[in-house]
Amino acid sequence: MIDYLKKMTERYPALEAVSVDVKNAYSILCRAYEQEGKLLVCGNGGSASDSEHIVGELMKGFYKLRPLTGKEKEAMGELGVHLQGALPAIALTGHPALATAFLNDVNPEMVFAQQVYGYGRRGDVLLALTTSGNSRNVLNAVKVAKAKEMKVIGLTGRDGGSLKALCDVCIIVPGQDTAAIQEYHLPVYHTICAMLEEKFFKGE
Repeated sequence: MIDYLKKMTERYPALEAVSVDVKNAYSILCRAYEQEGKLLVCGNGGSASDSEHIVGELMKGFYKLRPLTGKEKEAMGELGVHLQGALPAIALTGHPALATAFLNDVNPEMVFAQQVYGYGRRGDVLLALTTSGNSRNVLNAVKVAKAKEMKVIGLTGRDGGSLKALCDVCIIVPGQDTAAIQEYHLPVYHTICAMLEEKFFKGE
């Protein structure tokens, strides 16, 4: 098995300080996927883009091709040739009609929370991205996730803000300004996605 965690800390020595948290986040996601759970992801601005990015790495091949095998491939017929193994993940940032309707009709700070309420189930995981740790719409989503008995992973910076106390695992990368924090978020979530792919898919 490729040691993606070691590769991360070799390329980004400052992330050695969060390597245990990254491993713990990976373990939470492993358990969820082993129990047929899913991942929900949310964030604002650049973190919204990161949310979409994370889903892209999980829902199709990242380092591996992930071809379908066995009965599933047979059931799909010729379509199965063009499909890849997926780890179920939904970016809560990718539903503009729902989001704009809810923020206009109900409450803009509850847009992510409403989606967690609708999509989330016990055993699922919420990955909450906020560089400050204090984005109110993200924190509201976290609170709903905890009420629904979901696991919560935080990805943030600075001192972790209010997010830190609400998470099962909170990865607080080095940095005080938004850009620096986001630059460290990328190798962290790439590492987690690569570790999950290595765990669940055997192809090259």
